[in-house]
Amino acid sequence: MVIVTRIRREVLTLPAAELGPDNPLPPLRLLEEIHRVDERDREDLPRDMARQSGHEPLRSLLPVRIRDGYGRVRTPRDLDALVIENDRLRATVLPGLGGRVASLVHLPTGRELLHRNPVFQPANLALNGAWFAGGIEWNIGATGHTTLSCAPLHAARVPAPDGGEMLRLWEWERLRDLPFQVDLWLPDGSDFLYAGVRVRNPHEHPVPVYWWSNTAVPEDRRIVVPAEEAWEFGPERRLHRVPVPAYGVQPPYPVDWFYDIPDGRRRWIAALDADGHGLVQTSTDELRGRKQFVWGSGPGGRRWQEWLGGPGTGGYREIQAGLARTQLEHVRLDPESEVSWLEAYGPLSAAPSQSVEERLELALPRAGFDAAHAAWKPYADSEPGELLATGSGWGALEVLRADWKLPGTPFAEPTLTEEQAPWRELLRTGTLPQPRRVRPPGPTLVAPHWRDMLETAPATPHTEYHLGVAQWHAGDHAQAVRSWERALPLAPSLWPLLRCLAVADQEYGQHERAAERYADAFDDLCRERRDDGETWTAACAALGREAVEAQLRVRRVADARAVWEALHPAIRERGRFRLLEAELLLAEGRRAAARAVFDAGFEVADLREGSDALGRLWARLGDEPLPDRYDFRMRPQGL
Repeated sequence: MVIVTRIRREVLTLPAAELGPDNPLPPLRLLEEIHRVDERDREDLPRDMARQSGHEPLRSLLPVRIRDGYGRVRTPRDLDALVIENDRLRATVLPGLGGRVASLVHLPTGRELLHRNPVFQPANLALNGAWFAGGIEWNIGATGHTTLSCAPLHAARVPAPDGGEMLRLWEWERLRDLPFQVDLWLPDGSDFLYAGVRVRNPHEHPVPVYWWSNTAVPEDRRIVVPAEEAWEFGPERRLHRVPVPAYGVQPPYPVDWFYDIPDGRRRWIAALDADGHGLVQTSTDELRGRKQFVWGSGPGGRRWQEWLGGPGTGGYREIQAGLARTQLEHVRLDPESEVSWLEAYGPLSAAPSQSVEERLELALPRAGFDAAHAAWKPYADSEPGELLATGSGWGALEVLRADWKLPGTPFAEPTLTEEQAPWRELLRTGTLPQPRRVRPPGPTLVAPHWRDMLETAPATPHTEYHLGVAQWHAGDHAQAVRSWERALPLAPSLWPLLRCLAVADQEYGQHERAAERYADAFDDLCRERRDDGETWTAACAALGREAVEAQLRVRRVADARAVWEALHPAIRERGRFRLLEAELLLAEGRRAAARAVFDAGFEVADLREGSDALGRLWARLGDEPLPDRYDFRMRPQGL
């Protein structure tokens, strides 16, 4: 048999916004996540759904940082891509952006099977901020889009079960401290892209696991799935059972439909055009759930689609596959165990009168596909060959700490970088080294083993700062405050500690004291700032925004204005700060000036999915309808 599958490097050039720097302030609070079930609503759910929807929900983004440094200016930019191709399919993968499959083309017909976004535009939809629309994404971690949405993964060639090659993607997911891999390959002559996925728990304790493979398809597709009922999660943010929506149903606001596929039925979902051509996704039974997401027909949903792709690029909907029935659940993974499954993505044609399931069985028989999963499993441990892309060094640090053996996914010491260096030193010597130059603190590791090391390390102000962050993550807020307060008298930099203490004050309802601490923290940062480089500018923007908001919360308008005036003019011109300026002007009683900010126009690049900040402020300025350019509303008024 002649193997014709090829893996090659390619450069994809797109109009792209720069990702910019991460926010250097530790995320002591979660960003808003709209996919949550009220505890009272769980009583009406099936027992397993109720249990898993309450199973260890995410309570902190730490140790991950927020990615909010991107803007809305797009210029041509080269993105490194890896192409997997046989004579039937061509898949284009972006290893530097979460391993996203940006394109899947059926070569005999020339059809693009996915919604291929013609731009790269980050927006605030991931758990930690930056996310972009289009293609097939691999979501691991917790309810929501993965923190790896815009992060690099390791990638390499590995042997495939049929004697050809696979493209392996792997990384260390830091919210749950788990290694995972995605093996992509095209069996010889196959119309289907195979994706073998494995998530491992190397720990001696159980871990909550979340996985959803998310595929964007053109909006005009008919979604077909082997289910008659679904769990609907709409703008009221409650789960309730409904009949599977008919083709053409387009609610006014965004909606998730989690399909209730009967036990024993094959797991699949298809998106077909008016002529019956399109994409089908199927998997082995381990990947139980299937979902459809639509943005809705209302102005908010249309604006979001334009926001994510640009005018005239066409709308999209999402079809998804997950470990649980809904995305509001987390599944237990036992100690020192793993879960794996096989997925397939490929073209399917079925007229409205034909059975899609029968067509799928002809194209990819279930028994043969299950056998392919069994055949792949031994190859999941194959050691990678040629390295094609490099991810982060955090996995290497964890392997170094615990001496874990993870066949197939090497996290090698050469991938360690400057970010991991102080923590490697703590591991080696028991001491967290002081930074060599004055700069915003680096990221904090918060897992119990790292927290234990911080507690026994020499109690320098720098160590106490990081210890406090780790204690806060663990839920020991009182002890975190004590650590930060102990560090203050001798700390060369006060602002990181004062900012953490201000957040703690807000959590305790001490908003006046929080405002004072924020003002002091910002003054200290302005004195300490060394240059106009990316890191210092990011720190000033992040702390300045929080400080202004804290002053306005307690009506310290003059203090809010003082912070605002101290911000660099380039920061004040950003859309997020133009919105903040309008709020400040309104607080000063300058309604016409606040309205003028809106009339001049601005774009809040990091507007959070589900946020109604623009609409709420506009409503305070008058009775006119919210202009279309500011209408991102995902819920009716009053909800």
